[in-house]
Amino acid sequence: MRTFFATALRWLSVFTLLLGGAATAAGGDTLRVGSKRFTESYILGEVLTQTAATQGKAEHRQGLGNTAIVLAALQAGSIDVYPEYRGTIELEILKNSSPGSLEQMRAALKPMGLGVAVPLGFNNTYALAMRADSKDMASLSDLARQPGLQLGLSHEFIGRADGWPGLRQRYGLPHTPRGLDHGIAYEALAQRQVDLIDIYSTDAKIRQYGLRVLKDDLGYFPRYDAMLLYRLDAPQRFPGQWAAIAKLEGRITAEQMIAMNAQVELEGKTFAAVAKNWLVPASAAHGPARGGLMSKMFDAGLWTLTRQHVLLVLASVILACLVGIPLGIVAAFAPRLRQTVLALAGMLQTVPSLALLAILIPLLGMIGTVPALVALFVYALLPIVRNTCTGLLGVPQGLRTAAQALGLGRRAILIDVELPLALPVILAGIKTAAVMSVGTATIAAFIGAGGFGERITIGLALNDNDMLLAGAIPAALLALLTQGLFEAGERLIARRN
Repeated sequence: MRTFFATALRWLSVFTLLLGGAATAAGGDTLRVGSKRFTESYILGEVLTQTAATQGKAEHRQGLGNTAIVLAALQAGSIDVYPEYRGTIELEILKNSSPGSLEQMRAALKPMGLGVAVPLGFNNTYALAMRADSKDMASLSDLARQPGLQLGLSHEFIGRADGWPGLRQRYGLPHTPRGLDHGIAYEALAQRQVDLIDIYSTDAKIRQYGLRVLKDDLGYFPRYDAMLLYRLDAPQRFPGQWAAIAKLEGRITAEQMIAMNAQVELEGKTFAAVAKNWLVPASAAHGPARGGLMSKMFDAGLWTLTRQHVLLVLASVILACLVGIPLGIVAAFAPRLRQTVLALAGMLQTVPSLALLAILIPLLGMIGTVPALVALFVYALLPIVRNTCTGLLGVPQGLRTAAQALGLGRRAILIDVELPLALPVILAGIKTAAVMSVGTATIAAFIGAGGFGERITIGLALNDNDMLLAGAIPAALLALLTQGLFEAGERLIARRN
Protein backbone atom coordinates (compact mmCIF):
# COMPACT_ATOMS: atom_id res chain seq x y z
CA MET A 1 0.00 0.00 0.00
CA ARG A 2 2.88 2.36 0.77
CA THR A 3 4.26 1.53 -2.69
CA PHE A 4 0.92 2.43 -4.25
CA PHE A 5 0.86 5.88 -2.65
CA ALA A 6 4.51 6.53 -3.50
CA THR A 7 3.85 5.63 -7.15
CA ALA A 8 0.77 7.85 -7.21
CA LEU A 9 2.75 10.79 -5.87
CA ARG A 10 5.47 10.31 -8.48
CA TRP A 11 2.88 10.24 -11.28
CA LEU A 12 1.21 13.34 -9.87
CA SER A 13 4.53 15.20 -9.92
CA VAL A 14 5.10 14.24 -13.54
CA PHE A 15 1.61 15.38 -14.56
CA THR A 16 2.00 18.65 -12.68
CA LEU A 17 5.18 19.39 -14.60
CA LEU A 18 3.52 18.48 -17.89
CA LEU A 19 0.50 20.68 -17.19
CA GLY A 20 2.69 23.57 -16.11
CA GLY A 21 4.76 23.27 -19.27
CA ALA A 22 1.67 23.20 -21.43
CA ALA A 23 0.28 26.29 -19.75
CA THR A 24 3.56 28.14 -20.23
CA ALA A 25 3.75 27.17 -23.88
CA ALA A 26 0.20 28.43 -24.48
CA GLY A 27 1.08 31.98 -23.42
CA GLY A 28 3.94 34.26 -24.36
CA ASP A 29 3.98 35.68 -27.85
CA THR A 30 1.32 33.37 -29.29
CA LEU A 31 -1.99 34.94 -30.33
CA ARG A 32 -4.74 32.58 -29.28
CA VAL A 33 -7.82 32.56 -31.49
CA GLY A 34 -11.04 30.99 -30.26
CA SER A 35 -14.11 29.74 -32.08
CA LYS A 36 -17.54 28.34 -31.27
CA ARG A 37 -18.84 24.91 -32.14
CA PHE A 38 -20.42 25.45 -35.56
CA THR A 39 -19.01 25.34 -39.07
CA GLU A 40 -18.73 29.05 -39.81
CA SER A 41 -17.01 29.83 -36.53
CA TYR A 42 -14.48 27.05 -37.11
CA ILE A 43 -13.72 28.46 -40.57
CA LEU A 44 -13.42 32.07 -39.41
CA GLY A 45 -11.18 30.94 -36.57
CA GLU A 46 -8.88 29.30 -39.12
CA VAL A 47 -8.92 32.41 -41.33
CA LEU A 48 -7.85 34.56 -38.38
CA THR A 49 -5.21 32.08 -37.22
CA GLN A 50 -3.64 31.59 -40.63
CA THR A 51 -3.66 35.33 -41.28
CA ALA A 52 -2.03 36.12 -37.94
CA ALA A 53 0.54 33.35 -38.44
CA THR A 54 2.02 35.24 -41.39
CA GLN A 55 3.33 37.83 -38.92
CA GLY A 56 3.99 35.78 -35.77
CA LYS A 57 2.85 32.83 -33.70
CA ALA A 58 -0.86 32.01 -33.58
CA GLU A 59 -2.93 29.03 -32.49
CA HIS A 60 -6.59 28.11 -32.89
CA ARG A 61 -8.48 26.95 -29.79
CA GLN A 62 -11.41 25.58 -31.75
CA GLY A 63 -14.91 24.48 -30.89
CA LEU A 64 -15.16 26.03 -27.42
CA GLY A 65 -18.89 25.48 -27.05
CA ASN A 66 -21.50 28.22 -26.91
CA THR A 67 -21.28 31.98 -26.33
CA ALA A 68 -21.08 31.67 -22.53
CA ILE A 69 -18.05 29.36 -22.63
CA VAL A 70 -16.07 31.18 -25.31
CA LEU A 71 -16.79 34.56 -23.68
CA ALA A 72 -15.62 33.23 -20.30
CA ALA A 73 -12.43 32.01 -22.00
CA LEU A 74 -11.87 35.45 -23.52
CA GLN A 75 -12.41 37.27 -20.24
CA ALA A 76 -10.15 34.81 -18.42
CA GLY A 77 -7.34 35.47 -20.91
CA SER A 78 -7.29 31.90 -22.23
CA ILE A 79 -7.93 33.28 -25.72
CA ASP A 80 -7.24 36.74 -27.14
CA VAL A 81 -9.83 37.10 -29.91
CA TYR A 82 -12.68 35.22 -31.53
CA PRO A 83 -15.23 35.87 -34.32
CA GLU A 84 -18.57 37.07 -33.00
CA TYR A 85 -21.72 38.74 -34.36
CA ARG A 86 -23.01 42.21 -33.64
CA GLY A 87 -26.48 41.14 -32.55
CA THR A 88 -25.03 38.54 -30.19
CA ILE A 89 -22.73 41.11 -28.58
CA GLU A 90 -25.50 43.67 -28.15
CA LEU A 91 -28.34 41.45 -26.96
CA GLU A 92 -26.71 38.34 -25.49
CA ILE A 93 -23.46 39.68 -24.01
CA LEU A 94 -24.31 43.29 -23.18
CA LYS A 95 -28.01 42.52 -22.54
CA ASN A 96 -29.14 45.66 -24.39
CA SER A 97 -32.84 45.85 -25.13
CA SER A 98 -32.22 47.35 -28.57
CA PRO A 99 -29.26 47.73 -30.96
CA GLY A 100 -26.96 50.73 -30.54
CA SER A 101 -24.00 52.21 -32.37
CA LEU A 102 -20.52 50.69 -32.51
CA GLU A 103 -19.25 53.49 -30.28
CA GLN A 104 -21.85 52.65 -27.63
CA MET A 105 -20.94 48.98 -27.90
CA ARG A 106 -17.23 49.71 -27.44
CA ALA A 107 -17.95 51.94 -24.43
CA ALA A 108 -20.01 49.18 -22.80
CA LEU A 109 -17.36 46.51 -23.46
CA LYS A 110 -14.42 48.58 -22.21
CA PRO A 111 -15.08 48.01 -18.47
CA MET A 112 -14.99 44.28 -19.24
CA GLY A 113 -11.53 44.67 -20.78
CA LEU A 114 -12.93 43.83 -24.21
CA GLY A 115 -13.26 45.57 -27.54
CA VAL A 116 -14.89 45.03 -30.91
CA ALA A 117 -13.30 45.74 -34.28
CA VAL A 118 -12.65 44.51 -37.85
CA PRO A 119 -16.14 44.02 -39.35
CA LEU A 120 -15.54 41.16 -41.76
CA GLY A 121 -18.10 42.28 -44.34
CA PHE A 122 -21.16 40.02 -44.11
CA ASN A 123 -24.35 39.73 -42.07
CA ASN A 124 -25.25 36.27 -40.77
CA THR A 125 -28.62 36.76 -39.16
CA TYR A 126 -30.86 34.23 -37.47
CA ALA A 127 -33.94 32.99 -39.31
CA LEU A 128 -36.48 30.17 -39.15
CA ALA A 129 -36.87 27.77 -42.07
CA MET A 130 -39.14 24.90 -43.07
CA ARG A 131 -39.48 22.38 -45.89
CA ALA A 132 -40.66 23.85 -49.17
CA ASP A 133 -43.53 21.32 -49.32
CA SER A 134 -44.83 22.28 -45.88
CA LYS A 135 -47.89 24.40 -45.10
CA ASP A 136 -48.30 27.58 -47.08
CA MET A 137 -46.44 30.00 -44.85
CA ALA A 138 -44.29 32.97 -45.83
CA SER A 139 -43.62 34.91 -42.62
CA LEU A 140 -43.13 34.44 -38.92
CA SER A 141 -46.53 36.02 -38.30
CA ASP A 142 -48.09 33.09 -40.17
CA LEU A 143 -46.43 30.75 -37.68
CA ALA A 144 -48.69 31.96 -34.87
CA ARG A 145 -51.67 30.52 -36.75
CA GLN A 146 -50.13 27.03 -36.90
CA PRO A 147 -49.85 25.90 -33.24
CA GLY A 148 -49.52 22.23 -34.20
CA LEU A 149 -46.13 22.62 -35.88
CA GLN A 150 -43.16 20.94 -34.17
CA LEU A 151 -40.23 23.34 -33.74
CA GLY A 152 -36.68 21.95 -33.45
CA LEU A 153 -34.43 24.77 -32.23
CA SER A 154 -30.79 24.78 -31.20
CA HIS A 155 -30.22 24.77 -27.46
CA GLU A 156 -28.41 28.10 -27.53
CA PHE A 157 -31.19 29.75 -29.55
CA ILE A 158 -33.78 28.52 -27.04
CA GLY A 159 -31.94 30.18 -24.19
CA ARG A 160 -30.58 33.34 -25.83
CA ALA A 161 -31.98 36.76 -25.04
CA ASP A 162 -32.09 37.44 -28.79
CA GLY A 163 -33.48 34.00 -29.57
CA TRP A 164 -36.64 32.08 -28.77
CA PRO A 165 -37.90 33.93 -25.65
CA GLY A 166 -38.04 37.32 -27.38
CA LEU A 167 -39.23 35.83 -30.66
CA ARG A 168 -42.13 34.04 -28.96
CA GLN A 169 -43.16 37.24 -27.21
CA ARG A 170 -42.86 39.44 -30.33
CA TYR A 171 -44.97 37.15 -32.52
CA GLY A 172 -47.22 35.60 -29.83
CA LEU A 173 -46.12 32.05 -30.64
CA PRO A 174 -47.85 29.22 -28.71
CA HIS A 175 -45.31 26.50 -29.56
CA THR A 176 -43.05 24.56 -27.19
CA PRO A 177 -39.79 23.93 -29.07
CA ARG A 178 -37.70 20.79 -28.99
CA GLY A 179 -33.96 21.23 -28.39
CA LEU A 180 -31.71 20.03 -31.24
CA ASP A 181 -28.01 20.36 -31.96
CA HIS A 182 -27.57 22.71 -34.92
CA GLY A 183 -25.46 20.12 -36.74
CA ILE A 184 -28.32 17.59 -36.99
CA ALA A 185 -31.24 20.00 -37.35
CA TYR A 186 -31.32 19.96 -41.16
CA GLU A 187 -31.46 16.17 -41.27
CA ALA A 188 -34.18 16.13 -38.61
CA LEU A 189 -36.18 18.56 -40.75
CA ALA A 190 -35.64 16.51 -43.92
CA GLN A 191 -36.73 13.32 -42.11
CA ARG A 192 -39.91 15.12 -40.92
CA GLN A 193 -39.03 14.71 -37.25
CA VAL A 194 -39.58 18.47 -36.88
CA ASP A 195 -41.36 21.06 -39.03
CA LEU A 196 -39.29 24.19 -38.42
CA ILE A 197 -35.68 24.90 -37.38
CA ASP A 198 -33.54 27.93 -36.64
CA ILE A 199 -30.82 28.64 -39.19
CA TYR A 200 -28.02 31.04 -39.92
CA SER A 201 -28.57 32.98 -43.16
CA THR A 202 -25.13 31.91 -44.46
CA ASP A 203 -25.76 28.18 -43.95
CA ALA A 204 -24.89 26.24 -47.10
CA LYS A 205 -27.57 23.63 -46.44
CA ILE A 206 -30.42 26.09 -46.98
CA ARG A 207 -29.98 25.73 -50.73
CA GLN A 208 -29.05 22.04 -50.56
CA TYR A 209 -32.34 21.13 -48.85
CA GLY A 210 -34.39 23.72 -50.76
CA LEU A 211 -35.80 25.25 -47.60
CA ARG A 212 -38.30 28.08 -47.30
CA VAL A 213 -36.94 30.84 -45.04
CA LEU A 214 -39.75 32.66 -43.22
CA LYS A 215 -39.71 36.42 -43.47
CA ASP A 216 -39.09 38.33 -40.24
CA ASP A 217 -42.00 40.67 -41.01
CA LEU A 218 -41.98 42.39 -37.59
CA GLY A 219 -38.23 43.00 -37.71
CA TYR A 220 -37.33 41.03 -34.58
CA PHE A 221 -33.81 39.90 -35.49
CA PRO A 222 -31.12 42.61 -35.47
CA ARG A 223 -28.15 42.65 -37.82
CA TYR A 224 -25.55 40.00 -37.08
CA ASP A 225 -22.56 41.53 -38.80
CA ALA A 226 -19.52 39.33 -38.28
CA MET A 227 -16.70 41.09 -36.41
CA LEU A 228 -13.99 40.38 -33.87
CA LEU A 229 -14.45 40.45 -30.11
CA TYR A 230 -11.03 40.77 -28.49
CA ARG A 231 -9.13 41.60 -25.34
CA LEU A 232 -8.15 45.27 -25.30
CA ASP A 233 -4.50 44.44 -24.70
CA ALA A 234 -4.25 42.15 -27.74
CA PRO A 235 -3.23 44.82 -30.33
CA GLN A 236 -0.38 45.98 -28.07
CA ARG A 237 0.78 42.45 -27.18
CA PHE A 238 0.64 41.18 -30.76
CA PRO A 239 1.18 44.20 -33.03
CA GLY A 240 2.28 42.21 -36.07
CA GLN A 241 -0.45 39.59 -35.89
CA TRP A 242 -3.10 42.22 -35.19
CA ALA A 243 -2.02 44.39 -38.12
CA ALA A 244 -2.41 41.37 -40.41
CA ILE A 245 -5.86 40.53 -39.02
CA ALA A 246 -7.01 44.16 -39.39
CA LYS A 247 -6.54 43.83 -43.16
CA LEU A 248 -9.44 41.35 -43.24
CA GLU A 249 -11.92 44.18 -42.62
CA GLY A 250 -14.76 44.10 -45.16
CA ARG A 251 -13.17 41.35 -47.24
CA ILE A 252 -15.63 38.45 -46.74
CA THR A 253 -18.96 38.71 -48.54
CA ALA A 254 -22.05 36.68 -47.62
CA GLU A 255 -21.71 34.72 -50.88
CA GLN A 256 -18.09 33.86 -50.08
CA MET A 257 -19.03 32.75 -46.58
CA ILE A 258 -21.83 30.54 -47.91
CA ALA A 259 -19.37 29.03 -50.38
CA MET A 260 -16.82 28.34 -47.63
CA ASN A 261 -19.48 26.70 -45.46
CA ALA A 262 -20.50 24.57 -48.45
CA GLN A 263 -16.93 23.42 -49.06
CA VAL A 264 -16.81 22.04 -45.52
CA GLU A 265 -20.34 20.68 -45.14
CA LEU A 266 -21.08 19.50 -48.69
CA GLU A 267 -17.66 18.85 -50.24
CA GLY A 268 -16.00 17.39 -47.15
CA LYS A 269 -12.99 19.73 -47.02
CA THR A 270 -11.25 20.56 -43.75
CA PHE A 271 -11.65 23.90 -41.98
CA ALA A 272 -7.95 24.67 -42.43
CA ALA A 273 -8.02 23.87 -46.14
CA VAL A 274 -11.09 26.02 -46.80
CA ALA A 275 -9.54 28.95 -44.94
CA LYS A 276 -6.31 28.56 -46.88
CA ASN A 277 -8.22 28.32 -50.16
CA TRP A 278 -9.92 31.64 -49.45
CA LEU A 279 -6.71 33.36 -48.33
CA VAL A 280 -4.69 31.92 -51.22
CA PRO A 281 -7.14 31.42 -54.11
CA ALA A 282 -4.58 29.57 -56.22
CA SER A 283 -4.84 26.62 -53.82
CA ALA A 284 -8.62 26.36 -54.14
CA ALA A 285 -8.65 23.78 -56.93
CA HIS A 286 -7.16 20.99 -54.83
CA GLY A 287 -8.08 21.52 -51.18
CA PRO A 288 -7.76 18.30 -49.16
CA ALA A 289 -10.96 16.52 -48.17
CA ARG A 290 -11.71 14.95 -44.79
CA GLY A 291 -11.78 11.44 -46.29
CA GLY A 292 -13.54 8.33 -44.99
CA LEU A 293 -13.68 6.70 -41.57
CA MET A 294 -10.28 5.02 -41.67
CA SER A 295 -8.46 8.10 -42.94
CA LYS A 296 -10.13 10.24 -40.27
CA MET A 297 -9.39 7.76 -37.51
CA PHE A 298 -5.73 7.24 -38.39
CA ASP A 299 -4.83 10.78 -39.43
CA ALA A 300 -1.72 12.64 -38.28
CA GLY A 301 -3.48 13.88 -35.15
CA LEU A 302 -4.29 10.44 -33.70
CA TRP A 303 -1.21 10.22 -31.47
CA THR A 304 -1.67 13.77 -30.16
CA LEU A 305 -5.34 13.18 -29.32
CA THR A 306 -4.52 9.82 -27.70
CA ARG A 307 -1.79 11.38 -25.57
CA GLN A 308 -4.11 14.19 -24.47
CA HIS A 309 -6.92 11.77 -23.63
CA VAL A 310 -4.71 9.35 -21.68
CA LEU A 311 -3.10 12.23 -19.78
CA LEU A 312 -6.49 13.57 -18.69
CA VAL A 313 -7.70 10.15 -17.55
CA LEU A 314 -4.53 9.16 -15.69
CA ALA A 315 -4.09 12.50 -13.96
CA SER A 316 -7.72 12.76 -12.88
CA VAL A 317 -7.88 9.19 -11.55
CA ILE A 318 -4.61 9.57 -9.62
CA LEU A 319 -5.85 12.81 -8.07
CA ALA A 320 -9.16 11.14 -7.25
CA CYS A 321 -7.28 8.29 -5.55
CA LEU A 322 -5.16 10.68 -3.49
CA VAL A 323 -8.30 12.42 -2.25
CA GLY A 324 -10.92 9.67 -2.46
CA ILE A 325 -9.12 6.90 -0.57
CA PRO A 326 -8.52 9.07 2.54
CA LEU A 327 -12.14 10.27 2.35
CA GLY A 328 -13.28 6.65 2.13
CA ILE A 329 -11.19 5.83 5.22
CA VAL A 330 -12.82 8.71 7.07
CA ALA A 331 -16.27 7.55 5.98
CA ALA A 332 -15.56 3.99 7.13
CA PHE A 333 -14.27 4.83 10.62
CA ALA A 334 -16.30 7.96 11.41
CA PRO A 335 -19.96 6.89 11.26
CA ARG A 336 -21.18 10.41 11.95
CA LEU A 337 -19.37 11.70 8.87
CA ARG A 338 -20.12 8.73 6.61
CA GLN A 339 -23.37 9.92 5.10
CA THR A 340 -22.05 13.47 4.73
CA VAL A 341 -18.93 12.32 2.83
CA LEU A 342 -20.83 9.91 0.56
CA ALA A 343 -23.62 12.41 -0.08
CA LEU A 344 -21.12 15.14 -0.98
CA ALA A 345 -19.28 12.87 -3.42
CA GLY A 346 -22.59 11.78 -4.94
CA MET A 347 -23.85 15.35 -5.24
CA LEU A 348 -20.72 16.45 -7.09
CA GLN A 349 -21.23 13.68 -9.63
CA THR A 350 -24.78 14.84 -10.40
CA VAL A 351 -23.66 18.26 -11.67
CA PRO A 352 -24.05 18.30 -15.49
CA SER A 353 -20.63 18.16 -17.15
CA LEU A 354 -21.01 21.19 -19.42
CA ALA A 355 -22.46 23.25 -16.57
CA LEU A 356 -19.49 22.30 -14.38
CA LEU A 357 -17.04 23.29 -17.13
CA ALA A 358 -18.81 26.63 -17.62
CA ILE A 359 -18.51 27.29 -13.88
CA LEU A 360 -14.85 26.26 -13.70
CA ILE A 361 -13.65 28.57 -16.49
CA PRO A 362 -14.28 31.85 -14.62
CA LEU A 363 -13.34 30.27 -11.28
CA LEU A 364 -9.95 29.04 -12.52
CA GLY A 365 -9.41 31.84 -15.03
CA MET A 366 -8.49 29.49 -17.89
CA ILE A 367 -9.68 26.92 -20.37
CA GLY A 368 -8.01 23.72 -21.51
CA THR A 369 -6.45 20.93 -19.48
CA VAL A 370 -6.75 22.26 -15.94
CA PRO A 371 -10.55 22.84 -15.75
CA ALA A 372 -11.12 19.60 -17.66
CA LEU A 373 -8.89 17.79 -15.16
CA VAL A 374 -10.81 19.27 -12.21
CA ALA A 375 -14.14 18.18 -13.73
CA LEU A 376 -12.92 14.63 -14.35
CA PHE A 377 -11.48 14.47 -10.84
CA VAL A 378 -14.90 15.42 -9.42
CA TYR A 379 -16.66 12.69 -11.42
CA ALA A 380 -14.09 10.03 -10.45
CA LEU A 381 -14.42 10.62 -6.70
CA LEU A 382 -17.66 8.78 -5.90
CA PRO A 383 -16.75 5.19 -6.89
CA ILE A 384 -13.36 5.46 -5.18
CA VAL A 385 -14.75 6.93 -1.95
CA ARG A 386 -17.67 4.49 -1.85
CA ASN A 387 -15.61 1.37 -2.60
CA THR A 388 -12.91 2.33 -0.11
CA CYS A 389 -15.54 2.74 2.59
CA THR A 390 -17.31 -0.50 1.61
CA GLY A 391 -14.07 -2.47 1.46
CA LEU A 392 -12.92 -1.36 4.89
CA LEU A 393 -16.32 -2.00 6.46
CA GLY A 394 -16.17 -5.54 5.02
CA VAL A 395 -13.00 -6.48 6.92
CA PRO A 396 -13.97 -9.05 9.61
CA GLN A 397 -13.87 -7.65 13.11
CA GLY A 398 -12.07 -10.79 14.27
CA LEU A 399 -9.02 -9.92 12.22
CA ARG A 400 -8.87 -6.47 13.78
CA THR A 401 -9.10 -8.03 17.23
CA ALA A 402 -6.32 -10.48 16.37
CA ALA A 403 -4.11 -7.64 15.15
CA GLN A 404 -4.71 -5.73 18.38
CA ALA A 405 -3.82 -8.84 20.37
CA LEU A 406 -0.49 -8.96 18.55
CA GLY A 407 0.21 -5.44 19.77
CA LEU A 408 -0.34 -3.53 16.52
CA GLY A 409 -1.42 0.10 16.86
CA ARG A 410 -4.40 1.65 15.05
CA ARG A 411 -2.26 3.05 12.22
CA ALA A 412 -0.43 -0.23 11.72
CA ILE A 413 -3.70 -2.17 11.64
CA LEU A 414 -5.05 0.16 8.95
CA ILE A 415 -1.95 -0.03 6.75
CA ASP A 416 -0.92 -3.64 7.23
CA VAL A 417 -4.26 -5.38 7.75
CA GLU A 418 -7.37 -3.46 6.73
CA LEU A 419 -6.23 -1.73 3.53
CA PRO A 420 -4.59 -4.88 2.06
CA LEU A 421 -7.77 -6.87 2.75
CA ALA A 422 -9.94 -4.12 1.28
CA LEU A 423 -7.65 -3.66 -1.73
CA PRO A 424 -9.70 -5.77 -4.22
CA VAL A 425 -12.81 -3.70 -3.51
CA ILE A 426 -10.84 -0.44 -3.66
CA LEU A 427 -9.31 -1.46 -7.00
CA ALA A 428 -12.78 -2.22 -8.33
CA GLY A 429 -13.79 1.36 -7.50
CA ILE A 430 -10.66 2.76 -9.14
CA LYS A 431 -11.39 0.63 -12.23
CA THR A 432 -14.92 1.99 -12.40
CA ALA A 433 -13.63 5.55 -12.06
CA ALA A 434 -11.00 5.04 -14.77
CA VAL A 435 -13.42 3.50 -17.29
CA MET A 436 -15.97 6.25 -16.62
CA SER A 437 -13.27 8.90 -17.01
CA VAL A 438 -12.32 7.61 -20.47
CA GLY A 439 -15.84 8.36 -21.67
CA THR A 440 -16.31 11.55 -19.68
CA ALA A 441 -12.98 12.94 -20.93
CA THR A 442 -14.56 13.52 -24.35
CA ILE A 443 -16.20 16.65 -22.91
CA ALA A 444 -12.71 18.17 -22.54
CA ALA A 445 -12.83 19.19 -26.20
CA PHE A 446 -15.60 21.69 -25.43
CA ILE A 447 -13.06 23.83 -23.57
CA GLY A 448 -10.02 23.25 -25.76
CA ALA A 449 -8.38 20.41 -23.81
CA GLY A 450 -8.23 18.08 -26.81
CA GLY A 451 -8.62 14.34 -26.66
CA PHE A 452 -10.90 12.14 -28.76
CA GLY A 453 -13.79 14.48 -27.99
CA GLU A 454 -12.30 16.97 -30.45
CA ARG A 455 -13.33 14.71 -33.31
CA ILE A 456 -16.73 14.14 -31.75
CA THR A 457 -17.45 17.89 -31.46
CA ILE A 458 -16.43 18.45 -35.09
CA GLY A 459 -18.59 15.51 -36.16
CA LEU A 460 -21.56 16.99 -34.30
CA ALA A 461 -21.01 20.42 -35.86
CA LEU A 462 -20.90 18.94 -39.36
CA ASN A 463 -23.30 16.02 -38.81
CA ASP A 464 -20.39 13.89 -40.04
CA ASN A 465 -20.94 10.32 -38.80
CA ASP A 466 -17.47 9.19 -39.87
CA MET A 467 -15.86 11.95 -37.83
CA LEU A 468 -18.06 11.07 -34.85
CA LEU A 469 -16.99 7.44 -35.09
CA ALA A 470 -13.35 8.45 -35.53
CA GLY A 471 -13.56 9.93 -32.03
CA ALA A 472 -15.98 7.47 -30.43
CA ILE A 473 -14.26 4.23 -31.53
CA PRO A 474 -10.79 5.08 -30.10
CA ALA A 475 -12.47 6.24 -26.86
CA ALA A 476 -14.39 2.96 -26.62
CA LEU A 477 -11.24 0.93 -27.34
CA LEU A 478 -9.33 2.87 -24.70
CA ALA A 479 -12.11 2.14 -22.18
CA LEU A 480 -11.92 -1.58 -22.99
CA LEU A 481 -8.13 -1.52 -22.71
CA THR A 482 -8.37 0.25 -19.36
CA GLN A 483 -10.82 -2.31 -18.03
CA GLY A 484 -8.64 -5.17 -19.31
CA LEU A 485 -5.52 -3.79 -17.61
CA PHE A 486 -7.31 -3.44 -14.28
CA GLU A 487 -8.72 -6.96 -14.51
CA ALA A 488 -5.26 -8.31 -15.26
CA GLY A 489 -3.94 -6.43 -12.23
CA GLU A 490 -6.70 -7.84 -10.05
CA ARG A 491 -5.90 -11.41 -11.15
CA LEU A 492 -2.20 -10.81 -10.44
CA ILE A 493 -2.97 -9.56 -6.94
CA ALA A 494 -5.30 -12.51 -6.31
CA ARG A 495 -2.55 -15.00 -7.30
CA ARG A 496 -0.03 -13.33 -5.00
CA ASN A 497 -2.45 -13.51 -2.10
